[in-house]
Amino acid sequence: MLGLGVWGRRVLIGLPFAWLALFFLLPLVIVAGISLSHAVDAIPPYAPLVSGGAIHVSLDNYRTLAGGCLRAYGESLAAAASATVLCLVLGYPVAFAIARAPGVWRHLLLFFVLLPFWTSLLIRVYAWIAILQPTGLLNRVLLGLGLIHAPLVLVNNFTAVEIGLVYSYLPFMILPLYGVLSQLDESVLEAAADLGARPWRTFLGVVLPLSLPGVAAGALLVFIPAVGEFVIPDLLGGPTTLMVGKVLWQEFFENVDWPEAAAVAMVLVVLLTLPLLVVQRFIERERPT
Repeated sequence: MLGLGVWGRRVLIGLPFAWLALFFLLPLVIVAGISLSHAVDAIPPYAPLVSGGAIHVSLDNYRTLAGGCLRAYGESLAAAASATVLCLVLGYPVAFAIARAPGVWRHLLLFFVLLPFWTSLLIRVYAWIAILQPTGLLNRVLLGLGLIHAPLVLVNNFTAVEIGLVYSYLPFMILPLYGVLSQLDESVLEAAADLGARPWRTFLGVVLPLSLPGVAAGALLVFIPAVGEFVIPDLLGGPTTLMVGKVLWQEFFENVDWPEAAAVAMVLVVLLTLPLLVVQRFIERERPT
């Protein structure tokens, strides 16, 4: 930076903003514009906002959402929130154990955490169908052990969706938590022990507060993509499960109603922006000065 001129620094700093403007803000503006239009039998399948020198803006798509998509948003937020909590409950002990493991074992355990990403998500979801279906592996094992007398209904319901979400997004919770927990100062933990604090007291009073930024980052990495997930609810949830990702697919490809789908997407963006701002404010407040 010292060897660059004023214009060189401006260009270097402006490149990320130009990238965001071109590949994030511009598409978002286009989708917002489509959401204010209405569907027509043409290519593209929506009416232009400006025609004949006049601006034609309609809020009908958003009015339709108020009556027809509340259930989809509610189920999506509930599924994503519960999956985030389960990932935190399961991922925190795993991340803590990896962070406290010796160097060689630490790398091996991180490898196992990342190993599922070597396989396509679609294949992994189909594997869960084979495990959870009435004639699947899990039911056969439970029947063989005599724990159940009839196959359990584990697919085409909310439970299957939660299992798929937790399995798919658990690494996104573990990795940020590991990054924070691995940076904990050992002298702080030793000082707490020297002062007579029991292990659970040290965890609640020292470890957990210092790891909250990792908790917040992991929660965002799980919650945001889980809200808009399509593959897992479609394959594991069955026809009774209605989530936003499925609604978007139906409106775009089955109904060919791009304005309605764009309105669904814009409301989802607004809903996800709020937790982003809250978590960003929290992380900035917790960041050491």
